[in-house]
Amino acid sequence: MSKLPDLEGLAIFAKVVEARSFSSAAEQLGLSKATVSKAVSRVEARLGARLFNRTSRHLALTDAGRQLAERAAQILAAGEKAESEAMSQSASPRGIVRLAVPMSFGLRQIAPLLPDFFAAYPDITIDLHLSDAMVNLIGDGFDAALRIAAMPDSSLLARRLCAVSRYAVAAPSYLERRGRPIHPLHLAEHACLGYAYLANPDNWRFTNAAGEEASVRPAGPLRINNGDAMMPALLGGLGIAVLPDFIVGDAIKAGQLEVIMPDWHMPLAGLHLVTPPGGPRPARVEALGDFLAKRLSRQSWRLAD
Repeated sequence: MSKLPDLEGLAIFAKVVEARSFSSAAEQLGLSKATVSKAVSRVEARLGARLFNRTSRHLALTDAGRQLAERAAQILAAGEKAESEAMSQSASPRGIVRLAVPMSFGLRQIAPLLPDFFAAYPDITIDLHLSDAMVNLIGDGFDAALRIAAMPDSSLLARRLCAVSRYAVAAPSYLERRGRPIHPLHLAEHACLGYAYLANPDNWRFTNAAGEEASVRPAGPLRINNGDAMMPALLGGLGIAVLPDFIVGDAIKAGQLEVIMPDWHMPLAGLHLVTPPGGPRPARVEALGDFLAKRLSRQSWRLAD
């Protein structure tokens, strides 16, 4: 056995695990599938154990593969971080930013900004992951994520980019049919449309200007994990929903939705750029944060408070 470990082979193995495919890993790495396969085979021969069970349609880690996967991912991340920090010393930010963004916010607000960002930073590449599920920045290998929360995870570095308000809304047709609630406790008598990725989807909590608090357990015919996907049911008069202003703002302005209980508010949230702990952000991530902070300060979706 040579004195040095096969770091390249371990990194390629980690990339195959991450991509769940030899072909996808090869494409991401800019290598041939044969090169990727040989690197994994080389590690297997060195360790004397198979890392994958492979068929023509399925790829699964063996017990040995599962034990090695986390360590290999750490090696890959450490190498990428070292390279990234070296790149960050250059005059112009460069390199790849793996960015996780909530689905609706990403489609509505982030994707339209990308052409201007790339015009300003031609040496930065963005790998954009859209999902309303909360990703594990460290475990999933992301450089940054946008999160809408009142209090972001304190273990992460967080930069507030802009405010986000949530409103309880319903279509006029629903309110004419079922009446307009004026207190949160009245929501127990109404059909409520649930958003699965709220911090506490089973408990809607409101406060008023006097500091009074009220909460209700929403119940209704629909629970869904994307706010935009809820809009047809909401506009169709199926029930009441609590959604952020960047989704419902235009519909409220157009009279398609009404804000109910205007004297009661849900906790104000913010859009945060969060990054893993452990030192300053790379220049490419800082450049993206500065750009988004500037552009998102002009919130066309925001309603007058």
